[in-house]
Amino acid sequence: MPCPYDVRGVSNPCHNRRSPVRSVSRRTLLRGSALGVAALTVAGCASEEPKPVVAAPPDPETVLLNQLIAGKERTVALYASAASAKLAPFAERHEAHLAELRRRLRDKLLSSASSAAVPSSPPSPAATPPSPSATPSPSRRPTLRSLRDLEQKAAALRPRQLAGVSPALAQLIASIGACEAAHAMALSRSL
Repeated sequence: MPCPYDVRGVSNPCHNRRSPVRSVSRRTLLRGSALGVAALTVAGCASEEPKPVVAAPPDPETVLLNQLIAGKERTVALYASAASAKLAPFAERHEAHLAELRRRLRDKLLSSASSAAVPSSPPSPAATPPSPSATPSPSRRPTLRSLRDLEQKAAALRPRQLAGVSPALAQLIASIGACEAAHAMALSRSL
């Protein structure tokens, strides 16, 4: 292939060794391009530090449901340790509340796991504040007075738990609180 600069009377820059324009072979050009792309790729990867994955804060309703479940579990355990036939209807209502709270939590976790890319995990027990109910003592049975006090404290706590929750959960919490208030009244009459 003839050089495009071959013109009579004009010096050819392709053959002139003193010319600033030098011929570059295709092989040299491709090697340089490949090295440049590789250098940019490596430099691009090395310049960014991996950002730590920050877990989304737990859903407030999920935290509340976990707290309610823990409190109801302790209440059911207290009524079970009382071992009185007269208290069986009270215990059954608390067990029904517990079953409904667990169902709501399960449904909430399933819906959040299906809508989110990363399912949120329920809060750890250490992060859950203590419930107003007490842990039963294995050596002594709870008295009617202690059960009444437990029911009163739990019923008094329910209105504060209504803020910021869905209407369906607010309705459940309010009905649980009403039941606990009725229990406190019934236990007061039994004293």
